[in-house]
Amino acid sequence: MKQMTLADIEASEDLDLGGSSWFRIDQQRIGQFAEATEDRQWIHIDEERAKETEFGGTIAHGFLVLSLLPKLFFEVVEFVDLERMINYGIDKVRFLAPVPAGSEIQLRTRIVSARRRLGGVLMRIQGNIHLRDASKENELGRRCLVTEMLFLAFGKAPAASPSE
Repeated sequence: MKQMTLADIEASEDLDLGGSSWFRIDQQRIGQFAEATEDRQWIHIDEERAKETEFGGTIAHGFLVLSLLPKLFFEVVEFVDLERMINYGIDKVRFLAPVPAGSEIQLRTRIVSARRRLGGVLMRIQGNIHLRDASKENELGRRCLVTEMLFLAFGKAPAASPSE
């Protein structure tokens, strides 16, 4: 895990942060996401019917994979001197391949740019989610999602000087 300060963030331009661990997307998680979002399309939850498709089984919701970006991102980097960081948005989301139940995903990420904005530092972070069959541990796998995430980071306020 890479540790960064606000000064490191401000100095970042096209900085490769590396990759997260591999994260398994199982049918239980897909089912829980379907219930939480009330998106119960059969391709996500009907295992028998999904076997008849070109996917050979159920697939994860694209938005489930997208929602895992913060979890995977904060495995890659730790910001050590921030008061807070907020999700400012997501740009250019593309779902490139289905994520079958039982497969694994990994985030590969980089800080594209960082600039002062709204009293903090706005980071534009490129995210590439790679997909692999869980049985192929040494395989990077193809990209299944690409995006640019925007985070706004705020440093800690300086401590007040003691009054005399």
